[in-house]
Amino acid sequence: MSDSKSKIDGAVRAPARSGGEKETYDPIDAAQDDQSEIVLTAATVAVVGVGAAILEAALLPGIVLGVAAMVVPRLLPGLGASLTPLFRSTVRGAYRVGQRTKEMVAEAQEHVTDIVAEVNAEADKAPLKPSVASAA
Repeated sequence: MSDSKSKIDGAVRAPARSGGEKETYDPIDAAQDDQSEIVLTAATVAVVGVGAAILEAALLPGIVLGVAAMVVPRLLPGLGASLTPLFRSTVRGAYRVGQRTKEMVAEAQEHVTDIVAEVNAEADKAPLKPSVASAA
C-alpha cells in the first residue's frame, strides 16, 4: 500500500507496524472533529447575532430564519423518521373518531326517524274533533 492509511469496511486503518499491530480508526476523534465544526459555526452565528443586535435589532428575525434554514436540512431526515409513528397514530386516531362520529350520527338519525314516525302515527289515530264554531 502506498497510502499511510487504507479504508476497509468504512474503517480507516494504519499500515501494519513492526509488531504486527494495526491502529484502528477512532470514532471519538472524528466526533471531536465534527464538534469543532459545530462550535465554530455556533460562534460565527453568535458573533453575527450580537453584531446585528448592536447595529439593527430588526435584522434578528431574518438571522433566526437563516439559522433555522441552515439547521433544518440536517435535522429533517432524522425528524421525519421519528415523526412517522406519531403521524400514523394520529391518522389512526382521527379515523377511529370519524368512524365513531359516523355511528353516532346514524344512531341519532335513526332516533329522529323513529320519533317522527311515532308523531305521524299518533296524528293518524287521533280523531278529528269538531270545532266549536261549526257546532253552534
